[in-house]
Amino acid sequence: MELSAPLLLVIIGLSSLVAQWLAWLLRLPAILPLLVFGILLGPVGHVLQPDALFGALLFPLVSLSVAIILFEGALTLRFDEIRGLGKVVRNLVTIGMFITFLAIGLTCWLLLDFPPELAALVGAVTVVTGPTVIAPLMRVVRPNKAINQILRWEGIVIDPVGAIFTLLVFEFIVLQQKAESLTHLFWTFGLTVVVGTVGGALFGWLMGVALKRVWLPGYLQNFAVLAVTLTAFGASNAIADESGLLTVTVMGIWLANMRDVDLSEIIAFKEELSALLISALFIILAARLDLGALLAMGWPLLGLLLVVQFIARPLCIALSTWGSSLSWRDKLLLSWISPRGIVAAAVSSLFALTLEKTGYEGASRLVTVVFAVIIGTVVLQSLTSSFLARALRVQQREPRGILIIGANSVARALAAALQKLDLPVLVTDSSWEYYRLARMEGIPAYYGNAWSDHAENFLDLSETAQVLALSPNRHQNALAVYHFSHIFGNNNVAAIRSGAALKGRRDSESPRFRRHEVLFSQEHTYARLSSLLAKGGVIKATGLNENFGWEEYLEKNQNALLLFVQDEQGKLKIGDGQPPVLPCTVIALVQNESSASSGD
Repeated sequence: MELSAPLLLVIIGLSSLVAQWLAWLLRLPAILPLLVFGILLGPVGHVLQPDALFGALLFPLVSLSVAIILFEGALTLRFDEIRGLGKVVRNLVTIGMFITFLAIGLTCWLLLDFPPELAALVGAVTVVTGPTVIAPLMRVVRPNKAINQILRWEGIVIDPVGAIFTLLVFEFIVLQQKAESLTHLFWTFGLTVVVGTVGGALFGWLMGVALKRVWLPGYLQNFAVLAVTLTAFGASNAIADESGLLTVTVMGIWLANMRDVDLSEIIAFKEELSALLISALFIILAARLDLGALLAMGWPLLGLLLVVQFIARPLCIALSTWGSSLSWRDKLLLSWISPRGIVAAAVSSLFALTLEKTGYEGASRLVTVVFAVIIGTVVLQSLTSSFLARALRVQQREPRGILIIGANSVARALAAALQKLDLPVLVTDSSWEYYRLARMEGIPAYYGNAWSDHAENFLDLSETAQVLALSPNRHQNALAVYHFSHIFGNNNVAAIRSGAALKGRRDSESPRFRRHEVLFSQEHTYARLSSLLAKGGVIKATGLNENFGWEEYLEKNQNALLLFVQDEQGKLKIGDGQPPVLPCTVIALVQNESSASSGD
């Protein structure tokens, strides 16, 4: 029975949700379950046939979706952050990217017998790794800090940089087909680049000015950015063919680097929209995959995968890390990890559709090869990277770090005390003022919600062992508990009580969250600790032993509120009101005489 179009759209949406949920549940890169669902619905089950379902709308649907995805990725490229990166990362996104392009492109030309322009396009598309695949892989592999930072920042920076490089290669190839002469080709290509660059800068500047001067009410800003992005894409394509994607990428980079423009809400909106588009788009694109063509390529395709894994990436790392202080073990693991992601799949599919429209023969092979590279790198590296890191002894030691949700006065005071115990501490807050104060006090901080998609890519949790929700907002604490208990386990996530429970009021949070409200004793709510600190109380760490035990400590600090106990192994445990086992270190809020006498 042939399913109706509305029902097929519902199936795509539901499959996207289930695939993302499975990725969260199994702690896998989302691309894997999305790929499985797309193949099952398309070439295996023949339930979904995107070309028949969308018809002439397939190309504009894919092109507009890719434009939004590239714009969202470009919003993360801040030049001040790039200037602070190490030499290795800069080499990887310049020299390394070009080496990867050449190695893969030449292999496609010589081994798969691709035309030079199509081989070059495969090489360009597959230079992009992307943070959406790297971030979940790093949580599982837990490499040392140097490897972790290099791989994370490579994925973040190469997303927009690689996209621009790929777009330029693609535009050159497409325009070459239309050009009447070599002079005409370079003139047209130059016009496309100028229109894309100038148009992106102009639209980015106008949008930035509108946001800075508050020409739009808050509830219209996200909608306005989306509308202007799509307008820029369409207007640029109308002036110069194939310049629209370059325009929206430059627009995103321009916006990201404008001063005094708050993009936090826009980035959050774009992340949610991109997640929706990527999920649905990837299932649609995977459903168009020709498994017969994939299998028909046979051994040459396997040869390409071996070149990608064992030649292109090691060569890229060897040249990019030349003269660095990295050990051979570090370089070997870096040479192994380079999974391709959703951006490569989306961009290659759009390029294939464009080439098909221009009558280019064999354009569908572009998608087949790129999907094969994605499947091969993600599956192989997901299954083996953790084992390889252990074998090379470059995995981090058992994590000891503390992630604190909130950068308020209580969170900052506790973070400062934990830092003195040589514990890695990171605070997060969506309040710029609290974030700024934490940075001024020398406490590592992340600005934004720790459970957002942005944090998924940028927040390094490789050293984190415990999560403490110390926000005065109970709902914020609940969101943190739900998110991080899945990652770190229920026993390593705890929340503070925001205040005394109101009798007769239905609790808006689940019993599961209430079980996590175990930080300190019943009366040690956020409100009370904040009040005591405001009255001069301080959070101190004090070592206890047989000569100076718990009773002696209480004699000197009669009004101390026990918060944590650190045992001999350095494990941090929540104070339960019982005398700690010696020797240990106690972290307590010590009240001054005035606050103690006031009854607090």
